[in-house]
Amino acid sequence: MKSYTQHLNSVRIIPVQDRRTIRQFIRFPWAIYQNDPVWVPPLFLERRAHLSHWNPYFTHAHVQLWLAVRGRQPVGRISAQIDTLHLEQFHDRTGFWGMLEAEDHPETFRALLHTAETWLQQQGMNRLRGPFNFSINEECGLLVEGFHSPPMIMMGHAPSYYATQVEALGHHGRMDTLAYQIDAGFETPPFMQRVMDRMGTGVRIRPLRRFDFERDVALLRDIFNDAWSDNWGFLPFTEAEFNQIAQALKWFVDDAFVQIAEVNGTPAAMIVAFPNINEAIRDCNGRLFPFGWLKLLWRLKITHPKTARIPLMGVRKQFQRTPLGIALAYLLINALRVPGAKHGVETVELSWILETNTAMRNILQSLGAIPYKRYRIYEKELA
Repeated sequence: MKSYTQHLNSVRIIPVQDRRTIRQFIRFPWAIYQNDPVWVPPLFLERRAHLSHWNPYFTHAHVQLWLAVRGRQPVGRISAQIDTLHLEQFHDRTGFWGMLEAEDHPETFRALLHTAETWLQQQGMNRLRGPFNFSINEECGLLVEGFHSPPMIMMGHAPSYYATQVEALGHHGRMDTLAYQIDAGFETPPFMQRVMDRMGTGVRIRPLRRFDFERDVALLRDIFNDAWSDNWGFLPFTEAEFNQIAQALKWFVDDAFVQIAEVNGTPAAMIVAFPNINEAIRDCNGRLFPFGWLKLLWRLKITHPKTARIPLMGVRKQFQRTPLGIALAYLLINALRVPGAKHGVETVELSWILETNTAMRNILQSLGAIPYKRYRIYEKELA
């Protein structure tokens, strides 16, 4: 790790390289959002794990973190990362930035983003893209619309001035993603019912099988990686990365919140819904001890969150853009209604959806879903 301190006017940029600066990096968002009524404080335990060597992302990526400091007071933070999986797939010498939080001051944003740009350029990159925290398969994109409602699990939040400051430094929007919201008790459109009625006996929708958990998890990963492989910016989940999701499925998600569609016995599509853990931890202020664990377990297992998020959904490529593929998407969404009602879910977020994914957007809008948040991924060429 390169050890240097960069002075830019009154803001110093220091690398995060020991326990003290890691702690400051993790805790800094509290300074930005302390008066934001919809922000959800992340769990310290989870954030430490995310930044540790236990995160499988680090097996194929190199990450550098920095703090912006004025005097002795942190006023911002940022990451820059180089993902070898991305470079091997796209051969485009693109690096990434993320984890951005900062005071509303042009000098601070300039110092942070200039530092990330310089570091990536020194590593041989000629383009940077972000924000990614750290991967496109995790939190990504900067919130640019929908500031007045809390973020769902694994979705970002940001003050409205972030976009203004980033764009003033020459970063332009490369791709927008959308979060759709739908009433869990949505009415089945007549044409959707007709489509489902015509499927016959060759299509079967089934929940996750706990007795064959590892095999089903492997199926979910295989279907997802195939279904998304042609999408903009796609990177496949590695086995280790998807196993992290599997741990969440094992401990926090009802089997019926995971549905697999089979066509003539062959797995063809999948969907995964997570209870919105953000709803359960919102008043924990980042801590699970001494009583946060009890709150979390009680709210997940007994009272249940009233909101949920669908972060994973996919139909194998061979069925995409076919009537059967459209039917599979409808059937999977419909299959979550009963378990959702059983657990008291009232509202579901489907995210994220590429703005260019008109087929999925049309399906969601036909069910009454509305886009209520927009996230923007920025790009900038490096001289």
